[in-house]
Amino acid sequence: MIELPNKIDKSDLVDKPRVMFDGIIEEIDTEEKAQKVIELLAKESMVGFDTETRPSFTKGVKHKIALLQLSTDSMGYLFRLNKIGIPDCVAEFLSNPDIIKVGISVKDDFHSLSSRREFKPAGFIELQDICAGMGIEEKGLQKLYCLLFNERISKNQQLSNWEIDSLTESQRQYAAIDAWACLKIYRYLSELKSTGQYRIIRKYAEESNSEER
Repeated sequence: MIELPNKIDKSDLVDKPRVMFDGIIEEIDTEEKAQKVIELLAKESMVGFDTETRPSFTKGVKHKIALLQLSTDSMGYLFRLNKIGIPDCVAEFLSNPDIIKVGISVKDDFHSLSSRREFKPAGFIELQDICAGMGIEEKGLQKLYCLLFNERISKNQQLSNWEIDSLTESQRQYAAIDAWACLKIYRYLSELKSTGQYRIIRKYAEESNSEER
């Protein structure tokens, strides 16, 4: 029987080992590359999903979504939407109900993506809904991953410039991990649910959770 706390404190993250993505990370910065990668991803039954947007530090100024991340267990694909927009093949993939896309706070991502192109999202799974149904109250990816795997996802690159010409290796790691972690979390939670061999420990009283992704 696996015992899991209903939530964890931010202080619980401090001394945990840092997560690293040891798969291959590929940047997609042309429509031709996008078409080839989507053809590969169309053979998958499930992928991890996330997005990144350049932060604005000026009131009233908002930037369009810059990056779409789609991940398998061993590949992290980073679509540079600030360079290629959302090609037809990508829009069709995001609208395909037969391929599961797993993410967290996906409605926020849909809103950001629609600023570049309208599409009808289908096949998406919201991790927050899965967690809530199991009694896990964490809503942010960093705390949720640590709660389940006892490892820390670094958020140092979250507010970096996602529109720069060449992403840094730290940005590439951050972006790939966020999508890959969603896939890993979903598979683990699905296994727990299928076996029923878990118990939620109420370590903290229920309270509002405003943790950012």
